[in-house]
Amino acid sequence: MSKDFFGEEEDFLTEEENLIVLNDEDGNEIKFEFLDLIELENENYVVLYPIENEAEEVVILKVQETEGEQDEYLSVDEKTLQAVYAIFKEKFKDVYDFQD
Repeated sequence: MSKDFFGEEEDFLTEEENLIVLNDEDGNEIKFEFLDLIELENENYVVLYPIENEAEEVVILKVQETEGEQDEYLSVDEKTLQAVYAIFKEKFKDVYDFQD
């Protein structure tokens, strides 16, 4: 699990797969596989898997709706990160082999 900050950046979903491309704070594009959208305390969080992920960790970011077409993705604190990850693990316990 990662709590890396990928900032308030643009995203788009490809039609071929559930891919999201975010730009990090240095402007580098990072491709993610969208795994799930989880609601916690009336907030939405995305669970993403970096395509080029050697550590096999997911990234969890808060979805901040904007007035434009693009949502923003914000880093989350450790407590929220753990809570969202626990929901994700329970929801997909029969799909993924989680290693803590």
